[in-house]
Amino acid sequence: MPNPGNLYEKALTPLKKAAAVLNLEPDVVEVLSNPERVLIVSIPTRMDNGKIKVFTGYRVQHNTARGPAKGGIRYHPGVCLDEVKSLAFWMSNKNAIVGVPFGGGKGGITCNPKEMSAGELERLTRGYAAAISKFVGVDQDIPAPDVGTNAQIMGWFVDEYCKIAGKSIPGVITAKPLDIGGSRGRGTATGRGAFFATLEAVKTYKIPLKGARVSIQGFGNVAQPIAKYLFDLGCRIIAVSDSTGGAFNAKGMHPEKLTKFKKKTRSVRGFPGSKEIETIDPITVDCDILIPAALEGQITKENADEVTAKLIVEEANGPTTPEADKILHEKGAIVVPDVLANAGGVTVSYFEWVQNRMGYYWSDEEVDEKLKKVMAKAFKEVYQNAKQYQVDTTLRTKRAETDLRTASYLTAVQKIVAAMQALGRI
Repeated sequence: MPNPGNLYEKALTPLKKAAAVLNLEPDVVEVLSNPERVLIVSIPTRMDNGKIKVFTGYRVQHNTARGPAKGGIRYHPGVCLDEVKSLAFWMSNKNAIVGVPFGGGKGGITCNPKEMSAGELERLTRGYAAAISKFVGVDQDIPAPDVGTNAQIMGWFVDEYCKIAGKSIPGVITAKPLDIGGSRGRGTATGRGAFFATLEAVKTYKIPLKGARVSIQGFGNVAQPIAKYLFDLGCRIIAVSDSTGGAFNAKGMHPEKLTKFKKKTRSVRGFPGSKEIETIDPITVDCDILIPAALEGQITKENADEVTAKLIVEEANGPTTPEADKILHEKGAIVVPDVLANAGGVTVSYFEWVQNRMGYYWSDEEVDEKLKKVMAKAFKEVYQNAKQYQVDTTLRTKRAETDLRTASYLTAVQKIVAAMQALGRI
């Protein structure tokens, strides 16, 4: 993971590249480089031993020109302000790329949820909800899960928020349990969306899918669905890892068996018939498709030269540093960037928000069809911008100047700037 002190500056790198292509004025870039609001809260929480521990929580609203802030809540020991600012910035761009009417937001608490009981997590969540309740709302800022959080935590959050508000407002948070207004398809939406983006990429760049060797770093709730979808189309899942280690088998592993094994043992390490590898190893395994689905800063200048994948689909937020991105481009790798590849989650969160406001809910098939259309349209729009601005990366030896990441930010920045101009903010 990169030094937290410079993570936000690294996150801004593609914005600056896109701004140069678009000839944006420096003051506009300055506005886009700074979040609208940064909130830091203390959350006193009674632990199971009777003592009170004070946790630090964050909520950042990066840009709301296109609508209410939208972004997840992360529970992790590495959560810090620089990280949350970066994640909120990525959400502004992600939401613009797929065309949902949201701005970018993100939240988090510095904690280790793996070492906390359900009771401690509930008390922490309710404390956090109370602390930020004046700054979130169905038309203001709509949280969702991220690393270390889940539907149950969203349920506790919305319950506490509604108690404070004195009325039921289910749309204040998304990815809730179905019984309290969650949307069908939300649990697998990030993986499903990345799968649709992958299908567009292999079709566009003529990359054979059947028999393709897939390596996945971060085999959690986000990556497990795409592993299954790719396996069902004839891909081989040859390497997976989580925070405890990994498993490798050149002949391939069954993703559903991997998921069951991980659920039982809480790790993929030791999966029957596999060779044990380290958490970082799937990044450099000899493969055709690489899916980084863990934390930010996993592909760096130290290991990018060892990446062999023809196609990299970023399910994690910010898994590739700018220095590594340049190396991958020079190698001729196709990178479907995080702000496009993992936008399926926020897209279905938008569907959930719409359904909550209508009081009318869609079937699995309706959600899936709508998600497929959004992801396909977004990929094609990014690719067209890549061609228009000559920022396309191909597998040919002769390459263009930049890549799909810059094209994604071109797409997003144009939409965000247009909204800010319409509002008279710039």
